[in-house]
Amino acid sequence: MTLTHPAYGQLRQVTATAAVLLANNPGQMTLEGTNTWILRAPGRAECVVIDPGPKDKAHGEEIARVTDGNIALTLVTHRHHDHTGGIDRLVQLTGTPVRAKDPAYLRGSGEALTDGEVIEAAGLTITALDTPGHTGDSVSFLLEDAVLTGDTILGSGTTVLDSTDGTLADYLRSLDRLVEVGAGKALLPAHGPDHPDLAPVAKYYIAHRRERLEQVRQALAELGPDAGAMAVVRKVYKDVDKRLWPAARSSVQAQLEYLRAEAEA
Repeated sequence: MTLTHPAYGQLRQVTATAAVLLANNPGQMTLEGTNTWILRAPGRAECVVIDPGPKDKAHGEEIARVTDGNIALTLVTHRHHDHTGGIDRLVQLTGTPVRAKDPAYLRGSGEALTDGEVIEAAGLTITALDTPGHTGDSVSFLLEDAVLTGDTILGSGTTVLDSTDGTLADYLRSLDRLVEVGAGKALLPAHGPDHPDLAPVAKYYIAHRRERLEQVRQALAELGPDAGAMAVVRKVYKDVDKRLWPAARSSVQAQLEYLRAEAEA
């Protein structure tokens, strides 16, 4: 029987080199949970882990079990706790080195990831791509047949922009970049189901962002140019569950900053 998403507690093979272990941390922001990706070249015992997931003892132990503790390298897509909380437990269990864009999450002898860096590990060639927008430190990982997008592109729904350092201008550039490098490659997101081709999903994301931006423009025309983010949320997201409004506020704040910078240019 072929496994399908979500498959809790089971290693689900998706491509020739990529399998996913889904953390049992479902929620409004995590969808069915955080996808921990296990990359292994054909015929190789060692592997590369992408995103150890949340601080969850059982999930860390399951990663160690399905990899036999043979992890050449762990890579992190961005700083949010549902991706990084499990780092220290995994290091304790397996001794894996850990690399990320943010030096706070480095473990072992690794250095911070750099844009365009080609990583050779466990018989795999992985290219790190800066894809900021969701957060300033967001990174995607390019394989021969797939792209691991973290939270930059999800398997369902849309991405929240963290207004502390995520900008809409950066995000749109990141989406354009992913369309360019990911056409014909599988989309392996950090939340939600995988997709056989990244490009259609990324193009939908771009269209959705442009549509939301126009809705925010219209809201400002009614509310006034100095309207706050939550006032715009109440108008643009009035049909959305109010429990999601705080997340929507973060994205709207990023949109307001984008529009105001555009007006000043």
